[in-house]
Amino acid sequence: MGERLQALGPGDDVLVLALPRGGVPVGYEVAQALDASLDVFVTRKIGAPGNPEFAIGAVASDGTLVLDEEVITELAVSGDYVDAETQRQLDEVERRVAVYRGDRPRPQTQGRTVILVDDGVATGSTVRASLRALRASDPGRLILAVPVGPPRTIQELRALADEVVALSTPEPFWAIGRFYEVFGQTRDEEVVKLLEAAGQDT
Repeated sequence: MGERLQALGPGDDVLVLALPRGGVPVGYEVAQALDASLDVFVTRKIGAPGNPEFAIGAVASDGTLVLDEEVITELAVSGDYVDAETQRQLDEVERRVAVYRGDRPRPQTQGRTVILVDDGVATGSTVRASLRALRASDPGRLILAVPVGPPRTIQELRALADEVVALSTPEPFWAIGRFYEVFGQTRDEEVVKLLEAAGQDT
């Protein structure tokens, strides 16, 4: 991933923003390869009723909300459910930001090359919300970097970033975890440790 990103010529003022938790170990390696700053961008998936792993949308830390209206209609998800789940996820976003960043201000993105990193994409809801929120912060260049994702989702995400680096786009896709030898859940403590090791930037 680092080699592919180096080939894009990202420049000197690079900020790697990883989606926690799983994107942080990947983001750490990318930041090391590029000698870049590392921080987190906290976005939460909005799960379907009774199936929280199935995304019907996502909300970013700045309140940017992305909803899959087609899926919401198909599943007959009520507006009350969407509102309540969105607020619940925003509360979790605030908790995670406090744990990961503490009193540090959010990193400056305006005019910089920002590389958004995750451990993979499936539906892409979380990444869509993140890219839209980051685009509004006026980065000089916005790059998405993921190890794996389904071809259709990756193609759709190209409209939201200046560059998309995806190492593998298999079809059929199934799930992110099947492309990793080890895919355990990253803990908050691991995220904080990696951020400290990288030396966060503002």
